[in-house]
Amino acid sequence: MKEIPLLVVAGEVSGDQHAGAVVRHLRRILPEIRPFGLGGDELAAAGVEILHHVRELAVLGFTEVLGKYFFFRRVFRRVVRECEVRKCRHALLVDYPGFNLSLAKVLRGRGVKILYFICPQVWAWGSGRIRLMSRVIDRLLVIFPFEPDVFRHTGLRVDFVGHPLVDRMYSTRDEEIRWPGHPGIALLPGSRRQEVIRNLPIMLEALELVRERIPGTGFVAAVPDHSIGRLVEEICEAHSSPPAIRIIEGRTGAVLRSADAAMVASGTATVEAALARCPMVIVYRTAWFTYWLGRMVISVPHLGMVNLIAGKEVCPEFVQAQAQARKVGGAVVRILTDTAYREEMLRGLQEVARRLGAPGAAGRAAEIIAAELRRDGGAP
Repeated sequence: MKEIPLLVVAGEVSGDQHAGAVVRHLRRILPEIRPFGLGGDELAAAGVEILHHVRELAVLGFTEVLGKYFFFRRVFRRVVRECEVRKCRHALLVDYPGFNLSLAKVLRGRGVKILYFICPQVWAWGSGRIRLMSRVIDRLLVIFPFEPDVFRHTGLRVDFVGHPLVDRMYSTRDEEIRWPGHPGIALLPGSRRQEVIRNLPIMLEALELVRERIPGTGFVAAVPDHSIGRLVEEICEAHSSPPAIRIIEGRTGAVLRSADAAMVASGTATVEAALARCPMVIVYRTAWFTYWLGRMVISVPHLGMVNLIAGKEVCPEFVQAQAQARKVGGAVVRILTDTAYREEMLRGLQEVARRLGAPGAAGRAAEIIAAELRRDGGAP
């Protein structure tokens, strides 16, 4: 049986998790594929040969990227070289647009078919990247229902496959979490070090206010892996009055399903909370220069993905200067004490979950990728 090399590039934890599920399905359909590339533990477990781990690749914002410019240039050149050496004719690129769109341009110019899973948020950044993507991508697999319309005039073939988190939430329905108090509040400070360093301190200050207003409250920090868990532990220990927080690794869905409320760093985690029907407060701080650049070009009214999907503010957002302990803690207390407000938020989250589609996103994506490989004569 002829082996089929397939480049897979996922530069962030969430992309690694979603791509890992797709590759597992794909290897069942086409056992002859030999995937290699950039990713983390999930892709490695799915059988991908990892050239650089996601721990090295996950950075946030312009200033952080600039500081690792020469490292990323070396990684980029290695990926291109590996494709040439392995005679790879297909690439599966997963989100991570700063790296992957540049890579797509170079590889497509060398005859590699570009399959792109999880669309970058081009609808927030403007039309420039939309035009670029239509030129350098052969097929785009998207996870939000409004995204195909973004590309409807470009000629790019776009498929809505559903959101992969739907499957993960179904798989965690029976998991139990032991809470250190009641009600239970989940803290999701981010999946990258820079996010956690900037967002967790304000969450810790806010939970002090919550604890004063609602004695007996229990707190759990849900983190993606041990390295982030250790960072959370260090920040908690350095806090002026170290809070009693249980840290749980790799079980975010189960934590959110059993929490009464959550403080969530904006991003994929807000979608996960919506699918868990967990009322949340969205908190986000980044480097001021990165924030200033973003405000100049971002063209959407909300930062939280859950609010963008809903088309309105379902959950309150506290971004940058507005991310103050008094405001964040007050919003959490309101979720726990104002029944009408809580019920309205839950109805909004229910609608968001409905819009995200049925389970099976990874399988549908794998079927499309397999069809592309077969169409090009790369598989029987």
